[in-house]
Amino acid sequence: MGCSSCSSGGGTPKGCKNNGTCSSGGCNKLEVYDWLANIALPAGQAPYDIVEVRFKNSRKAFYRNASHLSLQIGDLVIVDTAPGYDVGVVSVTGELARIQVKKKAPNFKAMEAKKILRIANQEEIDKWIKGRSLEKDLMSQSRTLAMNLNLDMKISDVEYQGDLSKATFYYTAEGRVDFRQLIKDMADKFKVRIEMRQIGSRQESSRLGGIGSCGRELCCSTWLTDFRSVSTSAARYQQLSLNPQKLAGQCGKLKCCLNYELDMYLDAIKSFPKTDTKLHTEKGDAFHIKTDVFKRIIWYAYPGEMGTIALSPERVAEIKKLNKDGVKPKDLLEFTKVEKVVEIGYQNVVGQDSVNRFEKSFVKKKRPNKKRPSNNANPAATAQGVKPASNPNQAQKAANPNQAPKGGNPANAGQKKGNHPPRGNGQKGPNKNTNPQGDKNANS
Repeated sequence: MGCSSCSSGGGTPKGCKNNGTCSSGGCNKLEVYDWLANIALPAGQAPYDIVEVRFKNSRKAFYRNASHLSLQIGDLVIVDTAPGYDVGVVSVTGELARIQVKKKAPNFKAMEAKKILRIANQEEIDKWIKGRSLEKDLMSQSRTLAMNLNLDMKISDVEYQGDLSKATFYYTAEGRVDFRQLIKDMADKFKVRIEMRQIGSRQESSRLGGIGSCGRELCCSTWLTDFRSVSTSAARYQQLSLNPQKLAGQCGKLKCCLNYELDMYLDAIKSFPKTDTKLHTEKGDAFHIKTDVFKRIIWYAYPGEMGTIALSPERVAEIKKLNKDGVKPKDLLEFTKVEKVVEIGYQNVVGQDSVNRFEKSFVKKKRPNKKRPSNNANPAATAQGVKPASNPNQAQKAANPNQAPKGGNPANAGQKKGNHPPRGNGQKGPNKNTNPQGDKNANS
């Protein structure tokens, strides 16, 4: 979304000349939609003369339109900074600015506010754009000077004033930093007035911006203006794993979005029993495993058993009442027979809940490896259940089991391994020189 200053006029881009890309500061940084712009004021009522002006990144301030200029959202104006002047973009005007003042600055005094001098001309806009282009090199040089002085600080952003007479350095540090020598070195090198502002890690993320783990721009840099404290108890109430890498945002602190649904969870958990509640039965004491707030199911388990038992909060309250009266049920399974779990009317039509829904289309189908029988296979051997061999010699061996092996004794063909003739006295094996006819007569 581009602001009015980025729109093209006569073929020439105005404003920051990014024409909507807004790489210099971001047109959608904490933008406000003026939903009162088309509403006419009552007769005789003067328009509100306080205007909200946005500067680099998310810095905003209120100024008084003392000259009663005709201002629109997106106009570049010159504001008084005393000394010098600065260039900003008008973000809110009219009655919506009155609401913004009550919300953000309740103690704001309109008569003490600084004034809007005039609408910026082209020469002042060019000078302002030149200062934006010098900020990146200025920040790298200032970081080098801070490292040479061994200062425990991180300079995260630099902002030039519109007239290039002052530079504001935003830094983060764990404690107090003595940067008096650093200011002297930067003033001698850059030849401008130096101002140092310490900000927190969340304010740093708000100024720089970025993409969160959800895939959207950071809330603190687009619409979130107040930074409320976030504790790990918010993650416990929402049944989230206490993993610092998943719960921390770009700033290193706990994510602000942990507080978005916390009130809803707290209201829903009021009807649930405490997690340290044990249910006493004749079978044993069942302890709490986990809770599903949306389905209103609580899982309990007995010590030493792998299975779990699902109960509703009403059933758990009923069992607790029996235990309070000194009655122990026989088993928790008796309370699950009439259990009715309310499911959400949702149908997985296109299969988007399946984690591996895209794997099936990429898996190559394996063709079955069918071995064709050899043409020389013996049909008789196949009929007897002998697997046909690919080698004709093997097929011949399978078909004629009584055939003597190559180089062997024909008399021993067809005998199983180990079926040798009985040994004689003092002989280790059969005598090859014995006459078969004589042996037959001797045995008779």
